Amino acid sequence: MGIIISLIIGAISGCIAGYIMKSSGGWIKNIILGIVGGFVGGLLFSIIGFQASNILGSIITSVVGACVLIFIGRLIMK
Repeated sequence: MGIIISLIIGAISGCIAGYIMKSSGGWIKNIILGIVGGFVGGLLFSIIGFQASNILGSIITSVVGACVLIFIGRLIMK
């Protein structure tokens, strides 16, 4: 059940991050971006002392991480 919830949170987070950063991509890319973004966001937030305790916190963490990944990806591609 945890994997399904992670995929749903990843999909939602990836779509939100894609919309915020005006990034184009399909559902698979958004899911992957959201899941990896959750990991990156979790690392970034743990450094500054924050921790997600519910689904909304997990989505915010994933969106921030996915936005960071999109930003870094754009820097590398230029």
